[in-house]
Amino acid sequence: MDFALPPHVEEYRDTVRRIIAENVTPEMIDRQHESGTFNSYELNRAMAEAGLLERAVPGLGKGDPIELWVLFHELEKSQAPYDSISVALMIAGVINAVGTEEQKALIIPSILTGEALVCMGYSEPDYGSDVASIVTRAVKDGDEWVINGAKMWTTMAHEAKWLILLTRTNPDVPKHKGLTMFILPMDTPGITVEPVPTMGTEKTNATFYDNVRVGDEWVLGQVDEGWRVMGVALAFERGVMGGTSVATPLLRHFHDWAAHVGLANDPLVRERMARVAIDAEVSKLLTQRCAWIAASGGLPGLEGSMAKVFATESYQKASRWFQQMAGPRGLLQFHEPDAAADGWIEYDARHSPVTTIYGGTSEINRNNIAERHLGLPKARR
Repeated sequence: MDFALPPHVEEYRDTVRRIIAENVTPEMIDRQHESGTFNSYELNRAMAEAGLLERAVPGLGKGDPIELWVLFHELEKSQAPYDSISVALMIAGVINAVGTEEQKALIIPSILTGEALVCMGYSEPDYGSDVASIVTRAVKDGDEWVINGAKMWTTMAHEAKWLILLTRTNPDVPKHKGLTMFILPMDTPGITVEPVPTMGTEKTNATFYDNVRVGDEWVLGQVDEGWRVMGVALAFERGVMGGTSVATPLLRHFHDWAAHVGLANDPLVRERMARVAIDAEVSKLLTQRCAWIAASGGLPGLEGSMAKVFATESYQKASRWFQQMAGPRGLLQFHEPDAAADGWIEYDARHSPVTTIYGGTSEINRNNIAERHLGLPKARR
């Protein structure tokens, strides 16, 4: 593949960088970490007004997955509050791929304004990465579906307008077969949201569904085909959208601080920084490959697993190295006196383990690589 960006994508990247420079402030970055809500409606609106969001939705025809990657690569490097809008655009791409015309007309425009966010109801309290074992049920009652159950890690449920919800609709078939995905308004009666703080700063939620009644118009994809719908979403999430460039700002923060305190002259420190820079570049290229596959009409599920495992585990390794080299100052948080890199080292040490979990744990992704790429037997049956 050719890693060079065509002129129209370079122009798009320049626009993204301009919007970031004009809108992302230290106060905005502070606010996301203080609140635990990684979202900025001001930034979302600015990107929407510049046409960046519409061009980044897979399959809409205004751009392609290369531009989706460019958008979130730049946002990630700037440490802007982008997590929430990235999920929304990913789900817009899923709706565009498998949704009805009515769903596309109702939901996608609301996302492209930057105002409507989407949360994902996949994992459950007793079934984290083993999503196929979920027990949240959707049972047909006349013209309606009645949904009962609970979900965990429903990030942004406290602000989202839409919910993508995976349910079990047929308990009498293999567990991957009897699942159905819904796309629902969050104000549907019977949905309750309870906040859950995390060690990575970001606020997430537990959500509960008590006799939630919805019609067939809210089924996303086909009944009992929810696993396929989730596969489309995960292919975008793991390989194209982001989460693979987080070591780049960490390296920048550590380098600048190490140079300031005289630590950058230590040969071991310089070697470790070089290794982190190499890993960051490899992560970038692996993600670009996923974007290229998606832009060529493929679905980079396997390649996305490869990119995610390498990038997130490299990030975790880098944060551990840098915190060790920073010593006690690497344990101090944002705005504490003498904190290494103004507290970013401590933050990344807490945040990096989380990235190996969401979007599918490293174990799950390794199983995917082993089975689909190496031809090894299934680890679980």
